[in-house]
Amino acid sequence: MDDTETDHDTDIDRQIAARVAALRQARGLSLAALAEASGVSKAMISRVERAESSASATLLGRLAAGLGVGLAELLAPPVQPPQRLRRRAEQPLWRDPDKGYRRRQVAPRDGNGVELVEVELPRGVQVSYPPWSGTPYGQRLWLLDGELQVDYGDESFRLAAGDAFSFAVDRALAFKALGARGCRYLLVTG
Repeated sequence: MDDTETDHDTDIDRQIAARVAALRQARGLSLAALAEASGVSKAMISRVERAESSASATLLGRLAAGLGVGLAELLAPPVQPPQRLRRRAEQPLWRDPDKGYRRRQVAPRDGNGVELVEVELPRGVQVSYPPWSGTPYGQRLWLLDGELQVDYGDESFRLAAGDAFSFAVDRALAFKALGARGCRYLLVTG
């Protein structure tokens, strides 16, 4: 990893820290209350809020669920001006420090409530999320490359490149990259 990537990762960790703390405080939640709602320890939440720990995708999913917000709200600034053209270099990229999962904010939520996120899962990696505690919202997944298993509550679906899958965040979710090279997919929310 070069110095630019290290600086970028540090900046994102600081942004996540500020967003988690601001959302927790805006909801009037103590560390203990968020810990209970998310299943994440008070100590870990405190470390994330102080940017002393790079949170994994699973941990961020639990915090988002406990706060009743989408994962994107922890990874991107809350309000961004609309842009007609958003170059790849301008799209925030977040890397899971444990699993190598990569999440690119292709287009933040717009005036119509639509958001685009590109996800890359390395071979054999699984990322799991609890159901959101807030109002569930719908998502659509389009598998661009590779194979993916999606566990949606008690149901399991195996997707191949080109397949599309619609779901809500009302049940526990798990995404697992299958095959020899991992997978890449586009998530559309809204």
